[in-house]
Parts: sequence; C-alpha cells; structure tokens
Amino acid sequence: MTATSRAGTLVDGVLFDIDDTIVDTRAAFAHALTAVAEAYLPPLPAASAAERHRAVVAMWRADVNGHYRRYTAGEDTYVHQRHQRANELHAAFGGPELDDAAFVAWDEVFDGGFRAAWAAHDETEDVLTALLDAGVVVGALSNAATAYQSAKLEKAGLLDRVPMLVGVDTLGFGKPDPRVFLEACRRLGTDPARTAYVGDEADIDALAARDAGLVGVWLDRPGARRVVVDVDAVRGVHVISSLDELPAALGL
Repeated sequence: MTATSRAGTLVDGVLFDIDDTIVDTRAAFAHALTAVAEAYLPPLPAASAAERHRAVVAMWRADVNGHYRRYTAGEDTYVHQRHQRANELHAAFGGPELDDAAFVAWDEVFDGGFRAAWAAHDETEDVLTALLDAGVVVGALSNAATAYQSAKLEKAGLLDRVPMLVGVDTLGFGKPDPRVFLEACRRLGTDPARTAYVGDEADIDALAARDAGLVGVWLDRPGARRVVVDVDAVRGVHVISSLDELPAALGL
C-alpha cells in the first residue's frame, strides 16, 4: 500500500487495534464466559449469577497477573497463559482446577462461545467508510496472533477493508515495543509521523504509538476501564470516547 500526503490533515494512514476498538471483544468475552460459568461454576440464583458474571468478565479482562502481556513479550505461550487464567478464574469463583486434559475441554467451551460472538462495534462501519472515502489507508496491528485476528476480522465483516498487518507472531513480540508500530507502518506504506494508531489501552496503544513516532489515539469508551489509568499521565495523544470522533480528531 502507498499513501499520498494531503494538506490540512494529520494522517495518511490509520492503524487499528482490534479488540475493544473495532471489534466488541468485551461482549464476546461475556458470551464465552457465560458458557464457561454454566459448564464449570457452581449454580447460583439468577440475581447472584448475574452479579457473579459481571465479576467474572471483569476479572478475565483485567488479567491482573499479566499473563497475556507476558505472552505478547514472547515470555509465554498463548495456550499456557490462557490455561493459567482459567485456573485463576476457577479458584476465585469456585470452579475445579484444570489439568492439561481438562483445560482442552474447557477451552473448547470458551473458544467456541468467543468465536461465535465476534462482531464489529456499531460505529465501526461508518468510521471506516469515512476514512476510506477520504483516501486514508487502514490496517490492523494487534497483540494477538495474525491468523487468529484475521479470522476475527473476517467474522466481524471487516477483513476486506482492514487487512491484518502485524500480530504478535510477526516479529515474535508485540506492543508496546516500537518496532511493531514501525513494521506496521512499513507494511501500510505510510510515514509513521503521518500514521495514527487507535487503541483502547492508554499505555500499550496510544502512548506507545506516540513514543514510536506515530499519532497516538486513545479510545476511552464510557464505562469501566480494563485497567486503572493515571489520566494525568496520558499526554501528547488524542483522546476520544467513541470511534465516531476519530475522523474529526484527525482533521478529516
């Protein structure tokens, strides 16, 4: 891909994070963890089950012990980090400890529910149309494996417009390493200084993109954040609360 700079705009290209940015991964996790709770956690009355479910989803997304980030740093495997997180979840909510064989069955329940619920955020389509109509080239950079995220984009109806350019397996590590941002720009065909990176995490998305020389955009959707954020430390990036705000933030 190549891009031509246009006067009056900040960017020629936009790189997107995928999960909880253009794909509603939180809802997909909720769907997957409902199946897990029904299969593995002690039954509860409806009201208590609903409260527990919210806590289960919050714990899974927070990953407070950093298993997924060790995977993205090349320090763990994808399967092992998910196995560890599954057992931590069970320990917290009364499920059985999973040995290797039991985890394989657990993961079939989780992954089947997760994949079935992959869908784009409601505003994604209109924003992509606005960017592409403005002549901006787009692509995806994610901290998950390329094939897995390509399947997610395809299920969400986005892959034909948002090619999966760089995953954690492309260079063997992921964000916040600046090299992954620069490699994605190279594949997109844009100057990093004229390329925005849009993601839902302030540190490994917007601030890391800024530090790599890109235009950082933090998508801070309303509601509970995945991790605690020192908002005062989020500087030198654009902050938006919905993807709808992205074209205007980039001067398009």
